[in-house]
Amino acid sequence: MSAPRHTAPRRKPEATIALINVVFLMLIFFLVAGTVAPPLDPDVTLVRTEDLEGRAPPDALVLLADGTARYRGASTSAAEHVAAREETTIRIVPDRDVSAERLIELTIELRAAGAERVMVVTERGLE
Repeated sequence: MSAPRHTAPRRKPEATIALINVVFLMLIFFLVAGTVAPPLDPDVTLVRTEDLEGRAPPDALVLLADGTARYRGASTSAAEHVAAREETTIRIVPDRDVSAERLIELTIELRAAGAERVMVVTERGLE
């Protein structure tokens, strides 16, 4: 009879090597992804806007919450507003509570009356 053979217990593979590989690949990915956009020219100084006072442009058509349009305090329609102006770009400052449907209707009316471009001025645009 032969003596029983003792086998050494097998070692489980360590998960830390796989984790290190994943972290390394993520690091490489973010380094490459971060350099896709070209950097700004170092000679450029960006504009500071924190001291600007935000207000609506004086030539903007104001759309009130009830859906009526006003230009410089007087009620107006889309056709009247476009006909009275030489510029074909119209700016609308809508009230926060006006419905989106009314804003779209006014935009369509302005385009039908001859406005080539309709711009909506928002709070963020005024900041």
